Amino acid sequence: MTRKDLKGLIALASILAVIGFILMFFSVDFGTSLAGNWLAQRGGVETSIYLIAVEGYIENFLVSGSILFGIALAVVTFSYYKLLETRE
Repeated sequence: MTRKDLKGLIALASILAVIGFILMFFSVDFGTSLAGNWLAQRGGVETSIYLIAVEGYIENFLVSGSILFGIALAVVTFSYYKLLETRE
């Protein structure tokens, strides 16, 4: 890969890392918002069912953010290492 390709890959992975970071740390806000919308569509449910929905939505955002952040961090590390090796 050329230096230009590696720099583009680093930029893309950095953007994905930021998105993953945002999903991880705002998962509670996003999860409760989606659960609130779900509750409004259903017209009302028991509290225990609502809490299960909230936890499910929060965990979905937490897991997807963690996966994005982890993969992006690995790609940035690998690309940076290859960028240091490449002499063009």
